[in-house]
Amino acid sequence: MSLNLQNKTSCLTVGIPDAPLTCIDLWCKAGSSFEKEGEEGLAHFLEHMIFKGSNKLKEGEFDTQIEALGGSSNAATGLDDVHYYVLVPPKGVKTAIDLLTNIVLTPSLESFQYSLEKEVVLEEIAQHKDQPDEQIMQYLLENCWPNHSYGRSILGLEDSLKKSQPDTMRDFHKRQYNSQNLALSIVGYIPKDIQEIINKSDLTTSKASIKDKSSQENYSKPYFKSGRKEIEVSRLESARITMAWALPPAKYQKFLMGADITTSILSEGRRSRLVHHLREKLQIVESIDMGISILEQGSLFLLEACCLEQDLRKVEDQINLILIDCIENAPFPKEVERAKQLVRNSICFGLELPSQIAGITASQALWDRHQALLEPLKLIDCWESSDLQKSLFSQLKPEKSFTLIAKPKKATGKQ
Repeated sequence: MSLNLQNKTSCLTVGIPDAPLTCIDLWCKAGSSFEKEGEEGLAHFLEHMIFKGSNKLKEGEFDTQIEALGGSSNAATGLDDVHYYVLVPPKGVKTAIDLLTNIVLTPSLESFQYSLEKEVVLEEIAQHKDQPDEQIMQYLLENCWPNHSYGRSILGLEDSLKKSQPDTMRDFHKRQYNSQNLALSIVGYIPKDIQEIINKSDLTTSKASIKDKSSQENYSKPYFKSGRKEIEVSRLESARITMAWALPPAKYQKFLMGADITTSILSEGRRSRLVHHLREKLQIVESIDMGISILEQGSLFLLEACCLEQDLRKVEDQINLILIDCIENAPFPKEVERAKQLVRNSICFGLELPSQIAGITASQALWDRHQALLEPLKLIDCWESSDLQKSLFSQLKPEKSFTLIAKPKKATGKQ
């Protein structure tokens, strides 16, 4: 059910009367791609600061009160959006709504807490740089999306964060955390007076802001760059081949459903083409996986293979042979049906918990893709073998990819 709010904020409820926990999930168009120059890292830093107190709650009080209800809370920042959610028993729904909307929409951003938490975020960046797998993926994104925020780490830039002040964050919060950029979903037990509860919450005090032209210009279409690079990475245990190809933005749901079917044919399970040939038959990879990364301004096919360094050339050649074969020859009907069923299962399994349903419905509302929860299942049947070959496999030409070869860095110095 959709609730009508005067400030036009999207608010949805999905009743599951017998659910032991209710999920309250507040989403905002405030991911790292909305950061201006000099703000790099503020979106994620703000997520931390939200929990440091508000105009009504002292630092730590939000967590204490949610836990007293028998609940839990968390948050996550992405490239496009950020969301904050709580899981509480039915009796705590009203209080949790009041607490969540207050702390997200009226953070105090005190200078002392700001300075302390800045060090925490800077330490996160240092730890991220020390993780070989994460650095490989970040390097891949930087190269296939150069000069765009999608190619930058969500954690941001150290220099920008060090220079930032509470007022910088207040400006970002005011610009992004407003009524036209918010969506709230409540899934589980729904109180009969839910409309009144929402009307009395801080959600209704949020107002639309004047559109910031510079922010809109920053949130522009990313241009994919194909190419190839080789790097050496410290503390990397196995060599990596990572490949990326451009896909359309998230609003092209039918096409992206076809992409999901395509990656299932290629890499899901022992019978999939890449896994069967490279891991089961030739035994030249430790693992090989393929998936899609869906974003609002541009998505990606992503492939990663782990192998011994001496097998890198052979693995890459075999991957390219399989991709070329898929481009030239339509997949067999049986493997298409198997892949479709795997995608159906994934969609259905992703709707088992209130938290999963809340996340999906809030995200859909935020980006104006209102639809029934099982509506995507209809898109699966739009794809047949010849359609997949013509529209999807044709996108996977090796020369259209950005390919990154990562090798373990050799130890230097005296032994």
